[in-house]
Amino acid sequence: MTASHPLPSTASPRPVGQASEGAEHPSLPVLPSWPRDTIAVLTTADDALHAIPVSWPVRAGDRRILLSLRENRGSLARLRARSEVVLTILGGDNVALTAHGSARVLADPMPGAPDYVAIAIEVDAIDDHRQGAFLVEAGIQRTVVDQAELDYLESRFATLREIARHIP
Repeated sequence: MTASHPLPSTASPRPVGQASEGAEHPSLPVLPSWPRDTIAVLTTADDALHAIPVSWPVRAGDRRILLSLRENRGSLARLRARSEVVLTILGGDNVALTAHGSARVLADPMPGAPDYVAIAIEVDAIDDHRQGAFLVEAGIQRTVVDQAELDYLESRFATLREIARHIP
């Protein structure tokens, strides 16, 4: 299910890599590492914002993240039309960030997963949401109750890691 929130008529989307006017927001120079089973939230846009959970994003460098998206997802169609995306990660080991960047298709279909597409997000800016008053000990948690689905997810994750090793 996708959450859709219309943009207020007076608001304009923040350009990728720029802080909001008048806002001093901490940033990170590079992406930190996060646990394998992290669930992130991918936000894409058309005339509204759409946010979906995505499983097991792969850190593929200091400023690159790889994802697998099911080929029939509305988010995939939106990022093909408008590459600017935002990925929010609240993960274990005190990872709390929002990565702003441009998404592109790396493999369609994804090797070994014909109903998925491999996506790269080239990160332009990283908002650091950590605060001294609390730690993120664990991010969004879910239990995969279908062993075949867990095996498929693990396979896609391994494929993304292999792709990450071969892109400059």
